[in-house]
Amino acid sequence: MGRRRLTIMVVPDGGEVSRTYRLSYASFRMLVILALVSAMAVPGMVASWWYIAGRASRITDLEQRVEIMADEQARLEGVAVDLALAEVQYDRIRALLMPETPTDDGGIWLSSGEVTGRTDSPGTASMAVSTTPRVWPLTEKGVVTQGLLGGVEGAHPGLDIAIQRDSYIRAAGGGVATEVSTDDVYGRFIVIDHGEGYSSVYAHTSLQLVKEGQRVREREVIALSGSSGQSTAPHLHFEILLNGSPVDPLSMVSAPN
Repeated sequence: MGRRRLTIMVVPDGGEVSRTYRLSYASFRMLVILALVSAMAVPGMVASWWYIAGRASRITDLEQRVEIMADEQARLEGVAVDLALAEVQYDRIRALLMPETPTDDGGIWLSSGEVTGRTDSPGTASMAVSTTPRVWPLTEKGVVTQGLLGGVEGAHPGLDIAIQRDSYIRAAGGGVATEVSTDDVYGRFIVIDHGEGYSSVYAHTSLQLVKEGQRVREREVIALSGSSGQSTAPHLHFEILLNGSPVDPLSMVSAPN
C-alpha cells in the first residue's frame, strides 16, 4: 500500500476551476505544528515589544529625572557658596560690631590720669612727653574703609577706620591737644601737636575727653568713636600731618593683628 495522503479541494465561488491539493499526513502535521508555533509566538512577540517599549519609556523618564537632579545639585552648590560668603560677611560684621573683650586694657592711659597696662611710674599729666605718632589710634583693629588718596592734600588726607560707636580712641603719640572743637565736616575732632612738625587729627568722635592745651600721653584715651559731622556710620577719621602736609598713617602706625 502507498503512503496515505490527505486531499484538500478548494472550490472558488463563481464557477471558477477548483483546485486540489494533496498532502501527506506527515506534511499536514508539520503545517499544523508550524501554525500552532506561530500562533504562540506572535502574542509573545507582541508582549515583548510592549515590554521593551515600556522599558524605553522608563529609561527616558529616568534620564529626565537625572537632568532635573543635576540642575538641582548645581543650584544647591550655588546656594552653598552664597551661604559661605554670607557667613564670612556675618563674621566680619559681628567682629566689627561685637568685638571680643580684650583680656587687658590694650595698653592705654586713661584720661582721668589713672595709669593702666604700664609697668613704669605713671607720673602726672604735666610729665607727658611729646613723641612721634607710632601707635594705632584705637584699642581695637577696626576695618580700614578708606585710605590716603595718593597723598593729595584735600582729596582724602587720612584713614577712615570703621569701628563700633563709643570705642576708645587713643593718642597715637604724646603731645599737646591744640584743638578740641567741632565743625560741619569733621564733627567733634581733636588735633594733637607732637612736636618736630608732626600733628595728628581724630575726627567724627561722639565724646571728647581732653581740653585744648592739655598735654596727653601716648596711648591716652582722648575720645570715644562716633559718627558726628559728615559721616554715615560710626568710624574714626585719622590723619598724620608733617609740617601741615598729609602723611600716609600706615607708613607710621600698624593695625593690631
